[in-house]
Amino acid sequence: MVTSVRRQRLRRLARWALMAVLLADLLALSDTLAVMSVDLGSESMKVAIVKPGVPMEIVLNKESRRKTPVTVTLKENERFFGDSAASMAIKNPKATLRYFQQLLGKQEDNPHVALYRVRFPEHELGFDPRRQTVYFQISPQLHFSPEEVLGMVLNYSRSLAEDFAEQPIKDAVITVPAFFNQAERRAVLQAAHMAGLKVLQLINDNTATALSYGVFRRKDINTTAQNIMFYDMGSGSTVCTIVTYQTVKTKDAGMQPQLQIRGVGFDRTLGGLEMELRLREHLAGLFNEQRKGQRAKDVRENPRAMAKLLREANRLKTVLSANVDHMAQIEGLMDDVDFKAKVTRVEFEELCTDLFERVPGPVQQALQSAEMNLDEIEQVILVGGATRVPKVQEVLLKAVRKEELGKNINADEAAAMGAVYQAAALSKAFKVKPFVVRDAVIYPILVEFTREVEEEPGVHSLKHNKRVLFSRMGPYPQRKVITFNRYSHDFNFHINYGDLSFLGPEDLRVFGSQNLTTVKLKGVGESFKKYPDYESKGIKAHFNLDESGVLSLVRVESVFETLVEDSPEEESTLTKLGNTISSLFGGGTTSDAKENGTDTVQEEEESPAEGSKDEPGEQAELKEEAEAPVEDTSQPPPPEPKGDAAPEREQATDKENGEKSEAQRPVVYRALVTRFGF
Repeated sequence: MVTSVRRQRLRRLARWALMAVLLADLLALSDTLAVMSVDLGSESMKVAIVKPGVPMEIVLNKESRRKTPVTVTLKENERFFGDSAASMAIKNPKATLRYFQQLLGKQEDNPHVALYRVRFPEHELGFDPRRQTVYFQISPQLHFSPEEVLGMVLNYSRSLAEDFAEQPIKDAVITVPAFFNQAERRAVLQAAHMAGLKVLQLINDNTATALSYGVFRRKDINTTAQNIMFYDMGSGSTVCTIVTYQTVKTKDAGMQPQLQIRGVGFDRTLGGLEMELRLREHLAGLFNEQRKGQRAKDVRENPRAMAKLLREANRLKTVLSANVDHMAQIEGLMDDVDFKAKVTRVEFEELCTDLFERVPGPVQQALQSAEMNLDEIEQVILVGGATRVPKVQEVLLKAVRKEELGKNINADEAAAMGAVYQAAALSKAFKVKPFVVRDAVIYPILVEFTREVEEEPGVHSLKHNKRVLFSRMGPYPQRKVITFNRYSHDFNFHINYGDLSFLGPEDLRVFGSQNLTTVKLKGVGESFKKYPDYESKGIKAHFNLDESGVLSLVRVESVFETLVEDSPEEESTLTKLGNTISSLFGGGTTSDAKENGTDTVQEEEESPAEGSKDEPGEQAELKEEAEAPVEDTSQPPPPEPKGDAAPEREQATDKENGEKSEAQRPVVYRALVTRFGF
């Protein structure tokens, strides 16, 4: 009896111990559920987190401020960030790095590199011959690339979020300007990798702002499309975005709200920083005028004095937004001489006259890309700190021809809140109400290749072909497959940007190289020799434009098929075998094949040709793997550019009928795939 009681007690203790271990595991798991977002601006950043019990909150930094300067001070054995680094800019301007995002992904001959040298002559920029980019030369032994500096900033933002959340955080969504190209986006991803962050998505800051606006006004969105314009003028750049809100029917969740980016316009250098630099130059001229005749040095030659003037210009711009005049004063500006001067708003506006003339530019670009007019825009909403300048609002109001400008959104924190909502939606640890986001491709991407053709018997010539992969203002993320039908040997193709005529000459120079990469395929000829009895279905290149807007070539493969005649009684078994092979390699023609592989997709398009007319059977076939989980019945998707290309040997419209007829035959398609190195 005593033994039985002891055994029961031991069993209870074992059960309690097991429950304690499971509870500890759950508690440990809950400590790693937090996610963060970083709204990375030119001048400052905002960090937000989501964790169990804390929905969407802005992180306070060590000075209990909601906004942190994107500033780094680097010394031999010390690093300072945020407000601490900003205060060090006066004492050690050469070692204090600011506004370095415009150098990301830029080669040494880029106009933005030259512009940075003019704006901040105290920084020494070295040249990296291997990467063809620049780096900050802090000392003979100390130098850092812009990506490394950004990695330090992101790591600091992570530490702020972890201190605020009181738990470790790895998952993050980071905002980037909508005009960032592939090189700039990859530079941000590289910096995040160095910071130890797992990037769930690089979200465009205009998209994050639109998402924040829509999330908090979910009840106002219905089946009627609402077109809203967001005008975002920050410190370094200006972006104008046209967004359409409406509810759409989704596959899994029924009717849900959706935002679709319809048009985008931008100016890479129009922002508050340029206004402050104009004010700094004006103040420097006033100070030199006051000391004229004293054989004093030019204040522009003193980096510390210029750092003081830039800080005062920033304060002055803010004050003049609410006052018609203000007294600029700096104690001990240079050589222990104080500076004091009165500056009026009229003088400030005269200094920036040409800047204010550029304010309507992004609006016109956005309307052109969206193919809309101002009458279709219901409201214009201001975002960004520089939109608080009265003259900017005055010029913009006249340009959009509205009665008033919308100010019903937090101009500083909207992007951070939208990004953290997206982080929670992408994280497996949280369940949020669905909000469909359809972003748009700013820069079109195409594939170019050259092929030898025989125009007449014995007469050969080279034909250059272009195939649009991702068209301008088309939605992403999405996957595309392009099929080369006429190659039986090793060949190359180029992945380039498409038509960039919407950019001005200066923007094209800033944009850089229009070639993304050149793919050299090997082993094509060997694959044809290996399967001489099989019919080639072409060489398929699979492309993916992911949620971050980053393009990748997933794989390239050659597909071969053969037709096997079988008796009716054996049809079932062999059909299953054929379907199994098809599911592995993307072939197959039975009715079940629609669920397998990359050949049968939701939408198949004929590849458009640009300026060339191909012979039948020579055209590369382009297929789209649509990932968008919505059926947008009110707004048709942007059409692909039409070309005069001849029809393909196998048309998408004939495919369904072919599948139905062949499914009745006692035959099986066997597919073999050979993948190539590139």
